[in-house]
Amino acid sequence: MLKEVERRLAERERKGCMRQLILRPGLIDFASNDYLGLARSPRLEREVLKEWKGAEPLNRLGSTGSRLLTGHSLYAEELEAKVAAFHGYEAGLLFTCGYMANMGLLSAVAGSGDAIFYDAHIHASIRDGMRLSLASCYPFKHQHAEHLEQRLKTCSVKGNRFICIESVYSTDGSQAPLVDLCLLAKKYGAHLIVDEAHAVGMLGPEGKGLVAAYQLAESVFAHVVTFGKAVGTHGAMVLGSHLLKKSLINFARSAIYTTALPFHSLAAIKCSYDLFPTYANERHHVRELAQLFVDARLASNLSAIQSIRIEGNEKVLRAMNWLEIEGFDVRALMSPTVQRGRECLRICLHAFNTKQEALRLIESLQRILTC
Repeated sequence: MLKEVERRLAERERKGCMRQLILRPGLIDFASNDYLGLARSPRLEREVLKEWKGAEPLNRLGSTGSRLLTGHSLYAEELEAKVAAFHGYEAGLLFTCGYMANMGLLSAVAGSGDAIFYDAHIHASIRDGMRLSLASCYPFKHQHAEHLEQRLKTCSVKGNRFICIESVYSTDGSQAPLVDLCLLAKKYGAHLIVDEAHAVGMLGPEGKGLVAAYQLAESVFAHVVTFGKAVGTHGAMVLGSHLLKKSLINFARSAIYTTALPFHSLAAIKCSYDLFPTYANERHHVRELAQLFVDARLASNLSAIQSIRIEGNEKVLRAMNWLEIEGFDVRALMSPTVQRGRECLRICLHAFNTKQEALRLIESLQRILTC
């Protein structure tokens, strides 16, 4: 066994894609998912401390068990109702993180007689959930509604059909054609599952996400929101009908067998949901930063995520290290995280980044790309 592990690690080293944990202190943050700066916000910290003191939870630091044992609370139930109502759904169920939410959702609602159609750029957590579901799985070309329709037309599976997408894709910031996909789901009797991890807080009215922007909540079977990105906290929730919530409580193993989120995490989520809808100026500032990348012809969208293609693990890693010397924390996405040939620098824009910092980064990128 250990020899096989050593062989696999050596192969990864040879390919230049060995993963490791690194610290990069003192750099300008163009890497984290803290788009609105809430994770570092003194204002949010103050609100959470007030919530903590006002509630005086019995179990202050730990939840003491899963939700089905001792980890349940009225506070958690009220938070689920609050978040579900904010996004326009009947109910929601908390998970410890987005990975657990997607794993639990797919494995709970889809089975061996069902079919799942998924965008080729879908997140790894959804891919792993699909594997656990034992359903037949069919990829379609990224952002390609016509290819999805071909797949739906020719699929012979007689069970339930699910379409899995992200509203904003984590690698390049591209936005899904939600209206077209909703129409296809309705036409072919499929259930649409939308992961809004990188949209909530940043897009739509009050940061509700792209589903809300297009008023499509009634057409979405399951809506996944995560709290570790623009919301600035931790955890995730699956939103949908009361029936979906009941199904997840009974069949989502990543909820059933996981210690529940502690009170301080729940309080942070609640307080952030009280704050981020008012952050219109911060969202506008991020779009202005994105416009600088568009004007420099380094990007084609106004997302908080900008992707600079540099093919090859060795080249993109060299570019990342050069930017570190320049004072920027920008991370490289290398294969196998992305498909070979699609390696890139992933740049995340934040409300706390200044225009001067963004312009300096753009100048550095232009030098790198012309070398």
